[in-house]
Amino acid sequence: MADSQTEAAKFKEQLRPLVKKALILGKPTVLASGATSNFYFDGKRVTLSADGAYLLARYLLSHIPDDEYDAIGGLTMGADPIASAVCAVSYTTEMPKTAFYVRKAQKEHGLTRRIEGPLESGSRVVVVDDVATRGGSIMEAIEAVESETQCTVTRVVALVDRQQGARELFEGRGYVFDPVFTAEELGVPLDDIQAERA
Repeated sequence: MADSQTEAAKFKEQLRPLVKKALILGKPTVLASGATSNFYFDGKRVTLSADGAYLLARYLLSHIPDDEYDAIGGLTMGADPIASAVCAVSYTTEMPKTAFYVRKAQKEHGLTRRIEGPLESGSRVVVVDDVATRGGSIMEAIEAVESETQCTVTRVVALVDRQQGARELFEGRGYVFDPVFTAEELGVPLDDIQAERA
């Protein structure tokens, strides 16, 4: 376990400068929640780059114990590149992981699925996203997975936690929340974080 955590720490440090480059400070931006923020993380800039996707996948595969989960995914589209990268890289390990995507609404054609991918009922899953603010989008994915597949969510992961309520939401409902980075850790002024929590 110690060796895997040493590996994870190495990948996290290699990932840090990429995530810091995706931080935009001082430019008011509208978030998914509708609120305006003075700081923004362009998560796709990391998760859709070759080095970012690979390093994040290697970090997660080193950091989360293999026997804790069978599949990884979340709400489209923040989770999609993360889940796909972990799935692909895990093929080279002893315990490959399945990826799944949760649609924002159920498909009205074809097989009319809301959850895409070979996710087996009753699996243990990690739910991921690139950014967590208050946690509403991630919670939507968790509720869909639990109700539609009877899967057990063993951990919730965000590439970046904006520290504006997501942790309290998840932990208040009994989930382990394990962000890769927090906003403060990446250099966002604490005053900005606290001002937007209200």
